[in-house]
Amino acid sequence: MPEPTPIPTDQLQFAMPPMHQTVEDERRHRQERLVVALRLFGRLGFEEGVAGHITVRDPEFPHCFWVNPFGMSFRHLTVGDLLLVNAEGKVVRGRHHVNQAAFAIHAQVHRARPDVIAAAHSHSTYGRALSALGELLDPITQDVCAFYEDHALFDDYTGVVVDEAEGRRIAAALGPHKAVILRNHGLLTVGDSVDAAAWWFVTMERSCQVQLTAKAAGKPVLIDHHNAVHTREQLGNDLVAWINYQPLYQQIVRSEPDLFD
Repeated sequence: MPEPTPIPTDQLQFAMPPMHQTVEDERRHRQERLVVALRLFGRLGFEEGVAGHITVRDPEFPHCFWVNPFGMSFRHLTVGDLLLVNAEGKVVRGRHHVNQAAFAIHAQVHRARPDVIAAAHSHSTYGRALSALGELLDPITQDVCAFYEDHALFDDYTGVVVDEAEGRRIAAALGPHKAVILRNHGLLTVGDSVDAAAWWFVTMERSCQVQLTAKAAGKPVLIDHHNAVHTREQLGNDLVAWINYQPLYQQIVRSEPDLFD
């Protein structure tokens, strides 16, 4: 029998970020991706009481953002539960209270970084553990190189963030990077989509776990600067983050279709 004929690559399917014809379609898309990310965070155990929030900028009102309501479990949220919050921290759509820490931190990040569409912050276990050491991530694995020279440390802790001045300090520490470690607090990641911001958080949390585990076992071997930079250029952009996130997105959508209610 003759060898099977290869299928032309242009006939193979490969998911890419969708384009939207109307602002209404884009808003709905961002809301759905936000709820999926929140449910994923709940499934991965990133909830700690009422702490933690993911935001996404509204496509029509760029100084407003959608966010999860205060005091509601990530694992049960639906699109209809989301809040739209304005630049003054006031709820303009929705019927629940907003987490003031979510506003204080995220509003300043969105204000300082017009390129940021979404931001994620949670009190995840390994992120908190590494933050307690006041350390950055070391280039010890291929995956963590996505953060090489592209994350920062907010080297201070003054209590629960509830005022704009502290939020501005965190945004300044983040700078142009994709992530910041908040000392004695946790992780914050940003991206040009919900999917990217969520992926950066998930893989950053796992990178914290790997670093803590490796250092507990011995002395990790660092990837050299040249190769760390080269790997970051391959893995460290938001499109690659979006692509990496899709298997996680599919898990939630296929098993929890009620999230779109």
